[in-house]
Order: sequence, then C-alpha cells, then structure tokens
Amino acid sequence: MKKTYEIEVDCANCAQLMEQAASKVEGVAKVVVNFMTQKMVIEFTEGADIKAVMKTVLKECKKVEPDCEIDL
Repeated sequence: MKKTYEIEVDCANCAQLMEQAASKVEGVAKVVVNFMTQKMVIEFTEGADIKAVMKTVLKECKKVEPDCEIDL
C-alpha cells in the first residue's frame, strides 16, 4: 500500500536525511520525501500496521529535524 502525507520540512538536506531515516523503519518498503512539494510518499510492506509504522517514522524524522510535522 502506498500513501502520501503532507510534511513540514525546512530544507532539502533535512528532507534527504528524513528520507534515509524513514527508510530504515520496519514496515517501510520505500519512501520519497519531496522538499519542493512538502510531501512524503511511503510504500508499506505487506501486512504492516500503518499507524504504528507512521508513529515510528515521525519519531525518527524528529531526530533529524525536531520541529518537523507529518499530517497523519
């Protein structure tokens, strides 16, 4: 399953670091963070608990940029 989320990220470098952090979360098959459109597209693995995965993704992204927001 693939979902798109609105995000708030301040710079392109942070977006890349957030993409790398989110890609390491269990349940994420593929992730793309687009700084220009302020969107994150995540493809989840089969059977993943999307809400739990997104909570972990948000936690990991906040390690990169503490004021980052993802509209869950």
